[in-house]
Amino acid sequence: MQRSRSHLFIIFILCCFSEGIFGQEKKEYNITAVAFYNLENLFDIYDDPKTFDDDRTPQGKDRWTEAKYRDKLKNMAYAISRIGFSETNAPPVIIGVCEIENLQVLEDLVAEPALEPFNYGIIHYDSPDLRGIDVALLYRKQLFMPEHSVSHELILYDPEEPDKRVYTRDQLVVAGLLQGERVHVIVNHWPSRSGGEKASSPKREKAALLNRQIVDSLFRTDPYARIISVGDFNDDPHNKSLKKVLGAKSEKKEVGFKELYNPMAPLAKKGIGSLAYRDGWNLFDQIIVSSSFLDSDYSRFTYYKAGIFNEQFLVTPSGQYKGYPFRSFGDGGFTGGYSDHFPVYVLLIKEKTLEPGAPGNP
Repeated sequence: MQRSRSHLFIIFILCCFSEGIFGQEKKEYNITAVAFYNLENLFDIYDDPKTFDDDRTPQGKDRWTEAKYRDKLKNMAYAISRIGFSETNAPPVIIGVCEIENLQVLEDLVAEPALEPFNYGIIHYDSPDLRGIDVALLYRKQLFMPEHSVSHELILYDPEEPDKRVYTRDQLVVAGLLQGERVHVIVNHWPSRSGGEKASSPKREKAALLNRQIVDSLFRTDPYARIISVGDFNDDPHNKSLKKVLGAKSEKKEVGFKELYNPMAPLAKKGIGSLAYRDGWNLFDQIIVSSSFLDSDYSRFTYYKAGIFNEQFLVTPSGQYKGYPFRSFGDGGFTGGYSDHFPVYVLLIKEKTLEPGAPGNP
């Protein structure tokens, strides 16, 4: 009799456990990609008398022709269309870009067959950079609705000639609704390491200070502001500009209220990079998120993962630079490649909500 009772008790427990597992509603999630891509000097073929773009003309050093320009556009559009595609089955909803000459090259880019079906909008301002290169934001109009944008000028002076202005890229700030949720995106292209990392570091620290001021102003308006700062920072996650001045934390557990998390830092620690130089890798291209994206509340977009998009077609297949990003220009001119940087991206995840009357919902 005791054996029979024990048997019945086990069956009862198993039935309860089964109901607990299989009675739960299966949850579905919306995964969205936000990306950044340095397009490696996406210039048109025309001389702009206000900037130093003479090399990128048919008569210039690069012999930059309409045919080469169109090949470059095709390559860039295809690469953008594939960023995060394996995880989201779609191209990025939002993508920051840099090293673009003007609005026209962006209009030509989003009109390419690889991108045209996704109806990308453009937010762009001309910056005072001497080469004429700017930053910009591309967004899928059906999924992101811009509400406000502004371009913040980074004012620098030559340390050896204090009265001489150093002209560089602005920082673009866009506020809008990502599928109904307000987010703020900052697009950056900080000063280069020309003249050496140490000598040029103060310029990037000034850029970091401007970025921090923008972030703080957003937090003053809304302490829970959802901020994404993307860009080619020309520094790695561990450098002073990002770690100390901007204050981007390398570990999630270190991130407090109204602070920033750099999800690219763990990748950099593993030696993974977005560009290569003299057989060493750097992770200059990064995406940084505010603490509000780290909540475990999946009823709104939450940070899920970060990645470097380095699929094989973007990698130099042979020669001295085998394994490096397959850049579009080398010593021999146009290579037919893409960019000297790999694009980077983060995935944001959100629980799907069923509409009333839909299957599985009353």
